[in-house]
Amino acid sequence: MLLSNETWTAIKLTAELATVTTFFLMAIGTPIALWLSRSKTYGKEIVASIISIPLVLPPTVLGFYLLVFLGPNGPGGFIAPWFGMDKFAFTFEGLVIGSVIYSMPFVVQPIRNSFEAMGKRPMEVAATLRASPWKAFWKVALPIASPGFMTAAVLGFAHTVGEFGVVQMIGGNLPGKTAVISTTIMSYVEAGQMHEANVLSIIMVIFSFCIILTVSLLQKFMQARTL
Repeated sequence: MLLSNETWTAIKLTAELATVTTFFLMAIGTPIALWLSRSKTYGKEIVASIISIPLVLPPTVLGFYLLVFLGPNGPGGFIAPWFGMDKFAFTFEGLVIGSVIYSMPFVVQPIRNSFEAMGKRPMEVAATLRASPWKAFWKVALPIASPGFMTAAVLGFAHTVGEFGVVQMIGGNLPGKTAVISTTIMSYVEAGQMHEANVLSIIMVIFSFCIILTVSLLQKFMQARTL
């Protein structure tokens, strides 16, 4: 099963995008999930609902508004020069921003569930032992909620790999720059290169199976820890 240079480039770019996106998802999603699990304000469910919008909103709609936002006439066009860029749209950086927003609910929800299942007792005990909140989080909360973190990382990575509508709208499928696996498959189909499309599709099917199996095993592990 030989892969063309274009296919390898798409795979490499997809892996890079998913890795960078997952890093930012975990860094941003963790404090949000912790706040959602601990806060008693009614407004937290509004925040949770906003984060969950990508679950029900068509990807093309989200991609359209992100394109407007990240384009030269949007706020992104104003901010981009700070990073030495003309715009975020049709760039790898723009794909990262869009992917973080699109995959955020797949990271926040598992981590929030883990924190809520843990309860407040472990952190309260750590506080009585004079542990700082930061130390209590790393030494107590993080190990207990680790299955949720692993599930979140796997889902965030997988969802980024499989997304199409958002990256197509923001990235424009530029070879070597924004063309990821999902958009490259579409390009192959449109060009009549069915063999290449089939090879990439098989890779995605195998990847999807591995992700589902991994999440299932993590859930079994979490259930075993609670018994």
